[in-house]
Amino acid sequence: MNLGYHIKEIENLLNKEKIIKYKLLQISFNIACLKFELLDGKQYIVKFSTDTSKEFNAIKSEANTLLYLNKRFKFFPQIICYNDSYLVIEYFENDNHKPKETNLDFLKSIIAVHSISNELYGFDFNTQIGALEQINNFEDSWSNFYSEKRLNPIYELANKKENMGNFINKKINHILKNIKDFIPDNPGAVLLHGDLWDGNILFKNNKFVGFIDPGSFFGHNEMEIAYLRWFNPSFVDSNFLEKYNEYIKIEKNYINYEIIYQIYYALCNVALWDKSYIKETERLLKKLKL
Repeated sequence: MNLGYHIKEIENLLNKEKIIKYKLLQISFNIACLKFELLDGKQYIVKFSTDTSKEFNAIKSEANTLLYLNKRFKFFPQIICYNDSYLVIEYFENDNHKPKETNLDFLKSIIAVHSISNELYGFDFNTQIGALEQINNFEDSWSNFYSEKRLNPIYELANKKENMGNFINKKINHILKNIKDFIPDNPGAVLLHGDLWDGNILFKNNKFVGFIDPGSFFGHNEMEIAYLRWFNPSFVDSNFLEKYNEYIKIEKNYINYEIIYQIYYALCNVALWDKSYIKETERLLKKLKL
């Protein structure tokens, strides 16, 4: 990858402002994330695709998502400038010092996102998770939306990448055929971050800073809660559900179907990362005791 070329293109986007320092933070799923500094000392993040042959433009999708979120919240990075190739956003100072319990600043930020509601499940455009396109055509049935636009597509992608075995295939097909027996059909449709795991939640000195890398849509808030609890970070403590429930009520039988949502994220990791998550998918399915 020719970083010099990209730096020139970014400077052009910034009206010829000079980039004096830059550091490539990571390349994940063909999306490069680069931190840079201008002459005035201000630091920003820029994201761009290293593979422009794909039909789905994850950079453009994230820009559109942030435009939507920036109108409503201060804890998502503000867009500085963008085009179809580059997205320049605010840099959030952060460190590895994360609280050992669920603090109110973090909790209230999740509640704020989940407090925005909609009549239907979906979104005005397709968003991404790990640069994978999430189809967001609106639906009035959550169970249909989840099975047809989340669980089944990621299951097919994971199966194309890895041989997951008869046990997993049999159990997931059973869930898909009987989805209405597993999850609520008509819970409230609320705004979700869309990819709310430990790496996309930033802290500094144990205080919440902000969320990054959203792939938002309107869905069941408990899907996002299930994702948070699956990775079991320190800042999602044993009383998280109780604390969250003080603001937004959680279904009494949530624990019974939490795993159905966690299976989706396990399959995402099979499709996006590696086959080690096949064992995790199998573990979750065994816990269901189908």
